[in-house]
Amino acid sequence: MMEPLILHEDPRSGNCYKIRLTAALLGLPLERREYDIMEGETRTPDFLANVNPNGRIPVLQVGDRFLPESNAACWYLAEESPLIPQDRFTRANALRWMFFEQYNHEPNIATLRFWLLFVGEANLSDQQRGQIAAKRIAGEGALALMDEHLEQQPWFAGDRPSVADVALFAYTHVCEAGGFRLQDHPHVRAWLDRVSGLPGFVPMK
Repeated sequence: MMEPLILHEDPRSGNCYKIRLTAALLGLPLERREYDIMEGETRTPDFLANVNPNGRIPVLQVGDRFLPESNAACWYLAEESPLIPQDRFTRANALRWMFFEQYNHEPNIATLRFWLLFVGEANLSDQQRGQIAAKRIAGEGALALMDEHLEQQPWFAGDRPSVADVALFAYTHVCEAGGFRLQDHPHVRAWLDRVSGLPGFVPMK
């Protein structure tokens, strides 16, 4: 039996949403504790001492243990479930796409969404404004690669949904808030519909 699960989160974060969505698809009960990152609530001495010394969310609390990093938390929840491929190569391929999400996708698509939607372009530093064009190009490249892959198969790893799809769904489905155009990626749009039609799906709130 799994220990009690608590998600330390800001509900506006796609990285936090990944964990909620994984739990929902698997029917796992998940208590939620909310923090406002815009108000520095994950940088308080109490949070740093008792939740995550790195001062970031999400953090999945399992009993009295704490697991930072969204994709690690998703993998923990999905272990021994249909969201983890049984085939060895397909399982590694799911990890490949989760690494892609954190290295190529999230730093560009999620960052622009955060800057433009929550911070506001007028409030960005000169250094941040100078990065917008490069992040836009890199984010478009990530979406184009996803679209090319999804033209060949319905899911990212194997012939059924996996944690890789959950990880990539979170920030892809809200990418237009960062100035990206889903209409340019028809296979990504169709995949988003498939994910949102899964039993147990919950929207981002």
